Amino acid sequence: MVSFICFSNRPVYAQNIAFQFYDETFNIKIDSALNIPFNDSLTQESVIKFYQAASKQDFEPIINKLISYKNKEKLNDWFYYQLVRKTVQQISPKEVNYERYTLYKWFFLLKSGYDTRLAVGKNQLLFYVWSDDDISDIPFYKDGKKQLVCLNFHDYPNADYQKDKLYPVAIELLENNVMFSYKVTQIPDFKTEDYQDKTLQFDYKQRNYHFNIKLNNEVQTLFKNYPVVDFESYFNIPLSRETYQSIIPYLKRNLKGLSQRKGVDYLMRFTRNAFLYESDQENFGKEKRLSPEQTLFNNYSDCDDRAALFFYLVKEIYNLPMIALLYPTHITMAVNFDKAIGNPIFYKGQNYYVCEPTPQKKDLKLGQQNPLLSKVEYQVVYQYLPIGNKN
Repeated sequence: MVSFICFSNRPVYAQNIAFQFYDETFNIKIDSALNIPFNDSLTQESVIKFYQAASKQDFEPIINKLISYKNKEKLNDWFYYQLVRKTVQQISPKEVNYERYTLYKWFFLLKSGYDTRLAVGKNQLLFYVWSDDDISDIPFYKDGKKQLVCLNFHDYPNADYQKDKLYPVAIELLENNVMFSYKVTQIPDFKTEDYQDKTLQFDYKQRNYHFNIKLNNEVQTLFKNYPVVDFESYFNIPLSRETYQSIIPYLKRNLKGLSQRKGVDYLMRFTRNAFLYESDQENFGKEKRLSPEQTLFNNYSDCDDRAALFFYLVKEIYNLPMIALLYPTHITMAVNFDKAIGNPIFYKGQNYYVCEPTPQKKDLKLGQQNPLLSKVEYQVVYQYLPIGNKN
């Protein structure tokens, strides 16, 4: 719908824009004064010119609506950025003018309070945000004690960030104190009808188990450009509501009446045998950690994907203390049980027992470690202690 608002005999066109954002329709009103052109060559000067033009217009209603929605839905920063991306796509489509699309994203995050920066290179417009998260696969630079990470590096797959000369855009800005975090503590709700059934099956104790779970391809889109984060952040990515309700109650019913040890063994066998193995290099051509929901969605996964899924299932069903053991070429989990099983790994006052969720040449039981790793050094990269655990 288009309406006309008149100021001093000059018509300004206002357009209502609506788009689907997860399970809701998001509406914003854009008037023609907010349509900032960017048709110049990509230089520091042209970027500053865009900023100056945008700063003279009233973007506050749009920014306020974005922030209000973020607060209402408790969106983590990564999902708020997806909302900004989708909003900007309606105003300035990426495929029409990439630089303009990137400038709008930068400007909207800037006006949302985040410390954002720009740098210009040869046919490159890089967009940075302040984040002190431990991230291993994103270009970044330091400004004093602040770590600025690049949000759009994936749009330049052939760039050499060590050799390509980049020029930070010098814009005098107010000090923004909102730090961007990649931590994901909840997945947004999706429309129920957009979920599809997937059948999973595996053998346990000479019995075949098969069941349907509900999965949404939108989760793949959400995490498409999600970076490799630290293990604490990675292991605590949850499932979406519909997927959770389709698998956790089912597993709890299957585990009813089993001892703690047998129940964890069941979850270990499920995680080990319900999916085919393939390394990230074979699957994606690079290191990529799948969230638990992505692992359920994909037919192939590797050791860190299964470790994260196993951790999530044990945490949700038994809530036991766990540690993640990182070897040079492998990661596995160890669980603290109420009774001893095999040879323990003693860590910070507790005994943990290896539970291998990834297929190995030998069929490892609870508490058994791969013999090839018995003399290999490892790091404990994450320890989970349930609330109330005193250790």
